[in-house]
Amino acid sequence: MSQLDKLRQRIEQNPKSVRFEDLDHLLQGYGFARRPGKGSHHFYWQGEYRVVVPHRRPHVLPIYVKLVLEVIDQIMRG
Repeated sequence: MSQLDKLRQRIEQNPKSVRFEDLDHLLQGYGFARRPGKGSHHFYWQGEYRVVVPHRRPHVLPIYVKLVLEVIDQIMRG
């Protein structure tokens, strides 16, 4: 199991305590490009898939974590 798979598994198990840096690492590990937006929002894209994640401390809101995991699942299914 790769480090990226371990990170994804840890995020799936506890979506309420995910740091922005971990979510950023996960998205970039799956090939997403990042563009910081104005303010706290960061934009990620890969082909037709787009995700917006606000940078929030200490943890990202669980709704954004679940959204990211759903998009990654869609990409893995093809």
